[in-house]
Amino acid sequence: MKIVTFGELMIRLQPYNYERFVQADHLEFTFGGGEANVAVSLANYGMDAAFVTKLPAHTIGQCAVNSLRRYGVDTSKIVRGGDRVGIYFNEKGASQRGSVCIYDRAHSAIQEATTADFDWNKIFEGVDWFHFTGITPALGPNVVDICREACQAAKAHGVKISCDLNYRGKLWTREQAREAMTDLCQYVDVCISNEEDAKDVFGIEAESTDIYAGEINHEGYKSVAKQLADKFGFEKVAITLRESHSASDNGWSAMLFDAKTGEYCFSKKYELRIIDRVGGGDSFGGGLIYALLNGKSTQDAVEFAVAASALKHTIEGDYNMVTVAEVEKLAGGDGSGRIQR
Repeated sequence: MKIVTFGELMIRLQPYNYERFVQADHLEFTFGGGEANVAVSLANYGMDAAFVTKLPAHTIGQCAVNSLRRYGVDTSKIVRGGDRVGIYFNEKGASQRGSVCIYDRAHSAIQEATTADFDWNKIFEGVDWFHFTGITPALGPNVVDICREACQAAKAHGVKISCDLNYRGKLWTREQAREAMTDLCQYVDVCISNEEDAKDVFGIEAESTDIYAGEINHEGYKSVAKQLADKFGFEKVAITLRESHSASDNGWSAMLFDAKTGEYCFSKKYELRIIDRVGGGDSFGGGLIYALLNGKSTQDAVEFAVAASALKHTIEGDYNMVTVAEVEKLAGGDGSGRIQR
């Protein structure tokens, strides 16, 4: 099974430990980006995963490529050109202090890419699955066009398409997101979202529920999933459920809706002590794609995806560096992570 993901790979600059920007005198230098994170997860599970983007031909661009190669991601389809690698500055939150993320990604190579940069018919030869997120078309109208061409080519090649809505208010308005994602979601088979993104992007919300209250309302999530599936004809809709007790402690679970069977499956809930939450949603997406491609049931698929994501919250950096065996051990246990003798 071969998977292609498409998006931006950025430099991540972050103060060490839990320092604030204003007190830091040096920053940790790593790489990350939504769809790249998914590709790394899948490669670590032994899948044939390729990442597509555009990166400069200079040394920093090569460092970004190398950060994927070390985990076995196929980088042969990355286009080289442009001048900048996008940057995001990340200040990790703790306890009652939330995290801070500052983008410096204007004029990056992928933001200035054109449809002529990518031969999607060639890229999708022999491919089974294509994944992108709502962050990528948010980079600009030209990237919306690239995403549309990618989706159309994927459909022509019989490739399944998944999309994580991932609304980012720092990149575009709700109106811009709604217009672009309404167009792109007509091609999508598997949608990943949370209740906030469904409301921000499509105005879809459940009745009698407060999406910002931090409390789980199962009927509300079922309503949102069904509305999304009905609107776009999605085969499956996954809704992640985060209960934010503090920046350090979250409850984490998910629901997967199968539109064909009408089945709603809720995972077990994990109480997380967070080391790094960046990439948590991407690790869920990677786990879900792996589970579905490997024929897991709806219930087993959502359990695998949530367990994978729970483990990612314990790992520094964007990438989820865990194996299938580690995920299945957690998914099959009591969720505590304790050694079971």
